[in-house]
Amino acid sequence: MEKGINLNVFKDFFKSSNAGGILLFICVIISLIIANTSLGSSLQALLDWELGYESTAVHLKYSVLLWINDGLMAIFFLLVGLEIKREIVEGELSSPKKASLPILCAIGGAVIPALIYLSINAGTDTASGWGIPMATDIAFALAVITLLGNKIPASLKIFLAALAIVDDLIAILVIALFYSSGIEITYLIYAGIGLTILVIMNRLNILNPYLYLIPGVFIWYFIHHSGIHATVAGVLVAMTIPTNDTAIESPLERLEHALVKPVNFLIIPIFAFANTNITIESEMIHGLIAPLGLGISLGLLLGKPLGIFLMAFICSKLKISSLPEGSNLKHIIGIGLLAGIGFTMSIFISILSYENPLYVNEAKLSILISSVLAGLIGYFLLKSFGNKRSTEQL
Repeated sequence: MEKGINLNVFKDFFKSSNAGGILLFICVIISLIIANTSLGSSLQALLDWELGYESTAVHLKYSVLLWINDGLMAIFFLLVGLEIKREIVEGELSSPKKASLPILCAIGGAVIPALIYLSINAGTDTASGWGIPMATDIAFALAVITLLGNKIPASLKIFLAALAIVDDLIAILVIALFYSSGIEITYLIYAGIGLTILVIMNRLNILNPYLYLIPGVFIWYFIHHSGIHATVAGVLVAMTIPTNDTAIESPLERLEHALVKPVNFLIIPIFAFANTNITIESEMIHGLIAPLGLGISLGLLLGKPLGIFLMAFICSKLKISSLPEGSNLKHIIGIGLLAGIGFTMSIFISILSYENPLYVNEAKLSILISSVLAGLIGYFLLKSFGNKRSTEQL
């Protein structure tokens, strides 16, 4: 793909993520305010309200909150899947040399936080939340780094985007393998048939991306009932949509461009609003210094930057790959902290991790506080380490 076209994709991505991150923050604040006033119970009643259709053959009647977390978020994961595939085919993950640094740093930034969480929570009721500090929120992280403008090398912004995309792929695998309930083989077979149809459509060179969404809806339904989390369906569907590495806009890029703004300006803010409806109680404040809260906070604020820094240091010293152009290891520390903004995906995993509502709310509060701190510290560190020279703008 021509450089100009590729940069335009990144420009749209960063602009949308920047504004979307601000809207996300506003929704969080509004939700927290409502939850801690007399309106909190009314909002919770709305989220608990059941919608849909149910019969002996079809089971599609769920609460508003579940429709948001399993339905709307499947569209979010569809977009994530499209971004992952595009990066693999034509972007920062398209060759071993390009991909090695963000992939290895993402692995380091996922494993170290999980180990920190497990070391603190081993043998407790909250040990199952080890996946929470592994995640990075793309919208928030890119919103913060975009605010730095030309104070840092443009290559760092692309590196963070690629790292966050790999991070999401790791989170998706963790959800599919470790946070899914008992598997129903029959439904899984039905989903496999639907996926096979999409692969055949790809091989037949069917280029209308929206035709892939029709079988995709059925795949979502079958996966939802299979025991694997329904949002994984979005990623599977994305992997079947055709793309190319030329200057001609592919079906994948068409669908990605159509989804970026609805996801960033509607779906993620709705998810944030619904899932930060947290009534803050004294028990939850205590939870911040309990193993659960400490595991999340230290995982995001210490484990993320440490894992990413160590991998970058090893890769650069062993000549496995080079650091982003114009950057140094100090910049990588700041990037690691921005990767510690775990908000959307971390909250999502916390919902899957605990059955006890108090643990879920304690986790959400810890994620919220840790993510804000990671963003602020990362921003000011990168600003102080900033490249004073003029850099290429995305």
